Amino acid sequence: MPWPADEFIEMPPIGFMHDRVGIGRRLDHASPARFKRHSQTLLVKITTDQGLIGWGEAHAPAAPTVHAQVITDLLAPILIGQDARRIGPLWDKMYSSQRLRGYATGFFTESIAGVDIALWDILGKFVGVPLYQLLGGKYRDSIPTYRAAGSPEAALEAVEAGFTAVKMGFSKGVGSEDFARVRNVSEAVGARGQLLIDSLGAFKLHEAISTGRKLDELRNIGWFEDALMPEDTASYPILAESLDTAVCVGETLSNRFQFRDLFTQRGADVINPDLSRAGGITECKRIADMADTFGILWSPHLSSGLPPYVAASLHLAVATPNAVILEGGNIHKAREIGESRGNVLLKEPLEFKAGLAMVPERPGLGIEFEEPELQKIVVG
Repeated sequence: MPWPADEFIEMPPIGFMHDRVGIGRRLDHASPARFKRHSQTLLVKITTDQGLIGWGEAHAPAAPTVHAQVITDLLAPILIGQDARRIGPLWDKMYSSQRLRGYATGFFTESIAGVDIALWDILGKFVGVPLYQLLGGKYRDSIPTYRAAGSPEAALEAVEAGFTAVKMGFSKGVGSEDFARVRNVSEAVGARGQLLIDSLGAFKLHEAISTGRKLDELRNIGWFEDALMPEDTASYPILAESLDTAVCVGETLSNRFQFRDLFTQRGADVINPDLSRAGGITECKRIADMADTFGILWSPHLSSGLPPYVAASLHLAVATPNAVILEGGNIHKAREIGESRGNVLLKEPLEFKAGLAMVPERPGLGIEFEEPELQKIVVG
């Protein structure tokens, strides 16, 4: 190992116990890894023999070299020499290359997602229309966005700026019983908006039901997100049945088969699949359409990433009837690369307002990098 792990990855120490009493004192499995001093992603650039360039992105906050290896060694031989416009058949060819070996999530579908988004960008440029036109046309010109607000002051500032939804984390470890924080933020938002709660898998089922019933009483909670650990899919139908507050699940799921099982068991009211994790535009369109047949709403998950990731999510959101809101509402005022999701690297930035994101009207994804600026942050 070239450097100590704690210099690179921030996580609770092995064996860390929640600071609770009784059966609440248990190993912490819910705290995610945080990467110090930098963030990573993987951009995918595909060039056709006609000179068309497509940009895609694989969600890769950790080990992006793994995604790069999957693409160059496994997916590229499948794609090179093929017609880039055959997006559906190419997606199935990529996915089927390893399905009998059990690969259906993680690095594999994240890598496919990066390629798939780039192929859609190429097709849009080839036809000369925005990507949403290829997906059947837009239901709306824009999509609402939400921003993080972990305090009453931040929530009030967001609502006064024009946001109708904010999100806060609750119960990520030590001090997780402090429900007063949620109540205070909820009161600050009041009737002018909704508060979304993200718990990152912190609760056992009995705890999630108890907490969710407290959320029910606040009356302006938009959803209760990732209340249970990702592996506890069998408990989500019980949770959803027990609460009035909408249960949101999906950022950890990677394909339509996982969502099918969630839907048939009525395990969610809202889903938040991540386009750069769950197989790209092709697979997430299938997921969103299937959700609509079950009367389930959806919201693209956008925890991190650069313009291909953001633009692809925008296009699919406006082209599906059941999309309700998009993560990442701070972009409109950000000036740094990370804060703006790379918007500052574009020749024409994606258009954001407080609480609203507009879909690009340019061909394909509608983005074009300033290559000299982009090269300044490229590694490898």
